[in-house]
Amino acid sequence: MVNDTTLLLDLDGVSVIRVERCEDGGRRVHLATADASARACPACGVFASRVKGSATTRPRDLSYGECGLEFVWHKRRWWCREPACPRKSFTEQIPQIPAGARLTGRLRSAAGRRIRDAGSTVIQAARDLHLSWPRVMDAFQAAARQVVEAPLPEVEVLGVDETRRGRPRWEQDPDSGKWQLTRDRWHTGFVDALGVGGLLGQVEGRTVADVLAWLATTPLTWRKNIRHVAIDMSATYRAALRTGLPHATVVVDHFHVVQLANKMLSLVRRRTTAELRGRRGRATDPEWKARRRLLRNREDLTDEQFAKMWSPLLDEGKIGQTLLNAWIAKESLRTLLALARTGADCHRTGQARYKFLTWCADADIPEVRTLAATVDRWWNEIAAFIDTGHSNAKSEGINRVIKLVARAAFGFRNATNQRLRTRCVTTRRARGHLRTAQL
Repeated sequence: MVNDTTLLLDLDGVSVIRVERCEDGGRRVHLATADASARACPACGVFASRVKGSATTRPRDLSYGECGLEFVWHKRRWWCREPACPRKSFTEQIPQIPAGARLTGRLRSAAGRRIRDAGSTVIQAARDLHLSWPRVMDAFQAAARQVVEAPLPEVEVLGVDETRRGRPRWEQDPDSGKWQLTRDRWHTGFVDALGVGGLLGQVEGRTVADVLAWLATTPLTWRKNIRHVAIDMSATYRAALRTGLPHATVVVDHFHVVQLANKMLSLVRRRTTAELRGRRGRATDPEWKARRRLLRNREDLTDEQFAKMWSPLLDEGKIGQTLLNAWIAKESLRTLLALARTGADCHRTGQARYKFLTWCADADIPEVRTLAATVDRWWNEIAAFIDTGHSNAKSEGINRVIKLVARAAFGFRNATNQRLRTRCVTTRRARGHLRTAQL
């Protein structure tokens, strides 16, 4: 019996017999089976013709309105007419409500999609849908299999970066008595650094073996399509990628190169203060007052701010002169990196590199020379960045999302569930769930 109420309910396989008001103000919907295939035996598939009895179930579905709906499904129990069938009798079932199920299929799907696509926490989805935490978690894991088992998108630029997760866990071997690391505090993520593929995979640890283990799980044809790999200044990742992706060009992220130069400038400031003043920096020291402006870009400072920073420093004598030499080295390195995405040729790049290395050598400052040696050691990867302009910015952005997901869930005890959650949340745009509205 199909009526307007049945169409409003829109639950395939059942029809509405009647709707009545409950004492608490809710509504009770009585359902009957409307799908002819429900008479098929689940064991042999033969359609039954003889009724054994009746049964009543109360499956739960998505809420309608403020009070929701209470379902009462009146179904029949059938005798299987196949003599060789091991199942003698069975009750009616439909795809949305299997036999023995207390929840409809669309309620389970909605619970899983809230976490997978909407970024909700498990406990919040359980509260909104009035379900238990284990049921919602099971629904999410079933929905997340579609994301995990889907083939990886084609990637031209791969981003590799680590993110910190809690504390390490050690367990003692009862036989040898040695302590073994059972949970690493670091996870390595693999990101589509050029497209919208998001987080492609995540493994525990950040060693060469961990990176190679994940690459071994990917198809060979997929690995061959990777042209560049963006990383931080990590020698471990560089060694792993030279082995796992020998045909790809490793690109170092310029943000971490500038960060290294800023750290150098801070080290020079602390060391010169300790050597010449015999103490740590104080609020009255000019170099301590200018500690933040020293780390800012020259183009971000006005002429007044620039003069206000350097005039007191140069009046200090050796401290100001040493900081000025270190600051010029930092800005020379930034000038070299700024040639990326400008179409600069090899001659122009080589000239900027020569100016930077020459200045660092003439500065006669240990920290500056260490910076120059590091840049020279990583020059192939830095030159690849200047040629291509690829960075690891998307990996850093996804790491921020991973931390937000962990913070919203008040942390994760299970590392596998955390990787599953972060994989689903960071691939929403690729799956079409974060598209901006077009006006």
